Amino acid sequence: MKKVLSFVLVVSIFWLPTFVYPQEAPRLPDFKIQQSPKLQTGFVIHGGAGAMRRGSLSPSQEKFYREKLKESLMEGYNALLNGKTSIDAVEVAIKIMEDSPLFNAGKGSVFTANGKNELDASIMDGRTQNAGAVAGLHKVKNPITLARAVMEKSPHVMMIGDGDEKYAEELGITLVPEKYFWTQQRWDSLQKIIKKEKAKKSRKESIESNLQGEFNNKFGTVGAVALDKYGNLAAGTSTGGMTYKKYGRVGDVPVIGAGTYANNVTCAVSATGWGEFFIRLSVARDIASLMEYKNMDVQKAADTVIHKKLQDLGGNGGVIAIDKQGNIGISFNSEGMYRA
Repeated sequence: MKKVLSFVLVVSIFWLPTFVYPQEAPRLPDFKIQQSPKLQTGFVIHGGAGAMRRGSLSPSQEKFYREKLKESLMEGYNALLNGKTSIDAVEVAIKIMEDSPLFNAGKGSVFTANGKNELDASIMDGRTQNAGAVAGLHKVKNPITLARAVMEKSPHVMMIGDGDEKYAEELGITLVPEKYFWTQQRWDSLQKIIKKEKAKKSRKESIESNLQGEFNNKFGTVGAVALDKYGNLAAGTSTGGMTYKKYGRVGDVPVIGAGTYANNVTCAVSATGWGEFFIRLSVARDIASLMEYKNMDVQKAADTVIHKKLQDLGGNGGVIAIDKQGNIGISFNSEGMYRA
């Protein structure tokens, strides 16, 4: 019992400063969590990065986000305490966020330019370095579950679209009508950006600036990283992508090494942000490489990639990571990132 309570206390201290102003350091600069040698498990989640200004949410809205993050965090961590694997913990935590309309994943996914929901997810086992990824889903209730099935039950790493959903049906994974993913908030966001795009075209402005502005006001991609008592790491990420994305666009989440990566030798990483930049830099894998080849600790490696490489390229977002000793790394260059 003492072990559980001590972890909850650490999480509470770490989790409460969810909203960060731009002028503040986009991480907790002098606060690195070092787990004791006796504490063999560790668990971190994120609910996405973006512009999270104080006062942008009402107290009741902020409460809903915090409660859902806490539920996801503790379900995943309790799975570890009960002897489940890091893969189990990652899946159960992400499913909770996928089932909530609060996050840009599963139920709360954003809309594409043609008014559809297209969902992506991936998961990776640090022990075997096996991985599973899915993209362009329209009917799978929990993409993270299908990603795990691709990893464990197929010879493939990535499956997409209709074929992927047929595979889900064969396995008995829950499918839902497309209207299940429709939410008023996400629909309104699409209409707003369509209106802006029409105005920009009339002024011959760049769509890139439009997408940048949209990203700066979006957050919600979800992810989790875990270290279980067997010493194995795992990472998983799930998303609805970017509002107004072109049909067929795939971001970093299902690209192993970009949005998700795990290796028992180094760390497990889940990313959130502007996917095109994360793909170009192989962000998640690069963090692990800096640890492996330059002997950086997990926080320094994450900061090097997010605050130097990603920022220099013009990308926005962040990562959560955990290493093989249970040390946690959090880094983001956006105004804030939901994390616990």
